[in-house]
Amino acid sequence: MNSSNLVELNTLDKLQAAIEESRIRPVLLFKHSTSCGISAGVFRDVKMVDADINIVVVQTDRHISNEIERHTGIKHESPQAIVLKNGEAVYHASHYDITLEDLNEHLTAQ
Repeated sequence: MNSSNLVELNTLDKLQAAIEESRIRPVLLFKHSTSCGISAGVFRDVKMVDADINIVVVQTDRHISNEIERHTGIKHESPQAIVLKNGEAVYHASHYDITLEDLNEHLTAQ
């Protein structure tokens, strides 16, 4: 069953809150390009994940994407999915390497 909720990650405070939340439970960050067909297709699958989706629209919130890159050390791509746990990236993939199965596995891992 899909119970995802889209959370627009458009301020540094919201990003910091997501990082802090990852100390309690795994957190999904999804970098989305509104002008990319690949991103649109991958996003359809990502929306099926059984967790909140912290979405960064790269056209309008590139500074958030840059801060994620700085915090995690993971080079920016879009679409890109990153799962944080205890403030650290435990999974990341981009483009068609992003799968619902991988996301669910890393979001439910304790």
